[in-house]
Amino acid sequence: MIQKAAALSPELIRIRRDIHQHPELSFQEFRTGKLVADTLIEIGIEPQTEIGRTGVMAQIGTGDGPTIAIRADMDALPIDEKNDVPYKSVTPGIMHACGHDAHTAILLGAAHLLQQSLAEDNWQGNVRFLFQPSEEAFDAQGVSGATAMIDDRALEDVDVAIALHVLSNRPGGQFIFQDGYSLAAVDTFEVRLFGDGGHGAYPHTGSDPLYMLGPILNALYAIPSRQINPLRPSVVSLGQISGGSAHNIIPNEVMLKGTIRSFQEEVRQQLWVEIERAFKLSETLGGRYELDIIKGYPALHNDSEVNGWMRDVARDLVGETAVIDQEFGMGAEDFAYMAQKAKGAMFMLGAATPDAIVRNHHTDIFDIDESVLPLGAAVLAETARRFVTGELS
Repeated sequence: MIQKAAALSPELIRIRRDIHQHPELSFQEFRTGKLVADTLIEIGIEPQTEIGRTGVMAQIGTGDGPTIAIRADMDALPIDEKNDVPYKSVTPGIMHACGHDAHTAILLGAAHLLQQSLAEDNWQGNVRFLFQPSEEAFDAQGVSGATAMIDDRALEDVDVAIALHVLSNRPGGQFIFQDGYSLAAVDTFEVRLFGDGGHGAYPHTGSDPLYMLGPILNALYAIPSRQINPLRPSVVSLGQISGGSAHNIIPNEVMLKGTIRSFQEEVRQQLWVEIERAFKLSETLGGRYELDIIKGYPALHNDSEVNGWMRDVARDLVGETAVIDQEFGMGAEDFAYMAQKAKGAMFMLGAATPDAIVRNHHTDIFDIDESVLPLGAAVLAETARRFVTGELS
């Protein structure tokens, strides 16, 4: 499988660069979806389009037996690319800064490999390819690409779902696994904090929302360390505070925005309660507040059995030293929705560029080592092949 994937390397790089040059935002992946559908047809696989609005789905196999799904995301980010490379984004203000172009190319490679396998091996099931839109954002109704595809029955009759994510800050060719909860549930909060405002020379004549921030911020930042069980990870961070218009005017309103991260659902709900309590302090100081908590992606739970299958495949294909068990972190992934519907797992694939420049995700210099594309395709394809041929233990 590694040799067959290596032979596809030039084509995978070409596809990745084509997508990278023409990035599209969430639920706007029209060109990318057409490229995916056209490529699948060339491989000999019939695609279904407009799944989850702009997503693409395809399936190969016997029609009977269990089904394994492989998912890749396709959307880009609203970032103006600063890289000076031949495949630089030609769309101002939009770039693939998280590796979804690579994920799409990798899954197309896996589809090619599995289409070959279908003609050569004794299959006992099916492989479904899910090219998902809008991993980076919800729409106005709180729908992401994963939930949109689920609503369009993309996971119907799916027994197992697998995926990968490239990491630009880990050495190329490393395969990183974590069982159980591995990426956090992510919620956001927006708050309007109100006081009376007034002249800066006469603060005693009204209530000051900026003054209220002192005890409120102390209470907010103490939530993970003083209100939550220290054995259960959580994060509460503020990312924006704005208010006021001049040096001598006490504002009557301050706006705050922040993020909430957790793994366990009971911790998640406790964080919501504690954040409400923190802002309620404003009422004892003569003010009031309006709090809006926007529920985001759930925590990603990697099924240990499915992870074990992919670990074994990675060891067999690339060697023991390339496989690492390590925490993923408090980032978030909407593949978590799919992992709630079927036994699911995602691994991380190291893809740091060889120039030793740190090209972090969601930055304007993000890039990857394209030599890892066939490695990702081979491990996904071989895991699926062993699943449908009954070779997994």
